[in-house]
Amino acid sequence: MSNKFMISLKSLYSFFLPAKSKLKMNSRYTFTCYCCGESFDEIPLCFGSEYPDYYFSVPPDERENRVELKESLCIIDDHYFHRGRITIPIIDYHEDLLFDVWTSISKENFELRSHLWDNPDRIQQPPYFGWLQTLVPTYGNTLNIKAMAQESKVGYIPAIEVVEENHQIRRDQQKGISLEEAKAKVQQILKDLHQK
Repeated sequence: MSNKFMISLKSLYSFFLPAKSKLKMNSRYTFTCYCCGESFDEIPLCFGSEYPDYYFSVPPDERENRVELKESLCIIDDHYFHRGRITIPIIDYHEDLLFDVWTSISKENFELRSHLWDNPDRIQQPPYFGWLQTLVPTYGNTLNIKAMAQESKVGYIPAIEVVEENHQIRRDQQKGISLEEAKAKVQQILKDLHQK
């Protein structure tokens, strides 16, 4: 797994975001990391990246002058990016596996999103095409695969639908995965994180 996706366990926690519950709130599940033995009250199901992958191609001493990052929008030189969320349904559990990712976006659509940032009518916008700019752990090479971003209500990042044919992440997004598959993915993500 790329160290660009997860930098530390502390940053991993910063990207946990509540998902909509499909069952009662009193449903509990204890999860233990096989790598370190740490127990969680709930299985960690939301992971994210602070920057688009392109950010890491910019030398550290040039980032201050070449990178503009505000909330979930990013400009690097003449390249435009926005953050969204890939949802992988877990068919036999009350929450889903979530990945907060970055996609490219055209300059025109970037300016439109910026203009509509606080406008409740933004959910009426058609989806924005982009290329995925995040290495999503456990899914192999996900850089530059086709994606569509569907705008969400104010205060939420867009839903990202992978449209790249024959990619596992697309299949999982469409058909869902089992809880056992999700646990295996989470164990692998945490193992990779601990090896950093």
